[in-house]
Amino acid sequence: MFNSLYNKCMEMAAHPRAERYLAAVSIFESIFFPVPTALMVAPMAVARPERAVRIATIATVTSVFGGLFGYMLGFFAIASIEPILHDVGYWEKYTLAQEWFREWGFWSVAVAGFSPIPFKLFTITAGAFAMSVPMFLLASLIGRSAHFFLVALLMAWAGPRLEPVVRRYIEWLGWLTVAMISLVIYLNS
Repeated sequence: MFNSLYNKCMEMAAHPRAERYLAAVSIFESIFFPVPTALMVAPMAVARPERAVRIATIATVTSVFGGLFGYMLGFFAIASIEPILHDVGYWEKYTLAQEWFREWGFWSVAVAGFSPIPFKLFTITAGAFAMSVPMFLLASLIGRSAHFFLVALLMAWAGPRLEPVVRRYIEWLGWLTVAMISLVIYLNS
């Protein structure tokens, strides 16, 4: 099961339009899309290691651009968005983002841009708190570029060497991932 999914991901990563898909995913992930952009950056960098810097640049620029839309949603429409955050189960994470923003401001956005924390919550929070747009863009650029360049360059360097190992153990890795996700869902419910 996971072997065919892995093969499909690697095919898509080498697709002539992969960069366009990456740009779209990156924009939407910064606003509302639940799939992390790094899940596209990694196989694209493995499939085309010579383009790792370009891949990271596309992901960074489009993610910051998408983050600006998230910022505008928070700035102009936070009252309309809050019920949606409740409905999709992001309310507790959103209130945590608010606490972090109150305490660390600029750095909360930069850290969220780098970490696996949902960046979209911080883009919306930054808008809701009316953070300075230039400071928001700078914090987003710092965090997102650090994240995507690390993933892309690491995968370009180690990925081609690790790819045969991943391919060999993909079924085990896939089921281990399913088990870990199930455990996290169980522990959070």
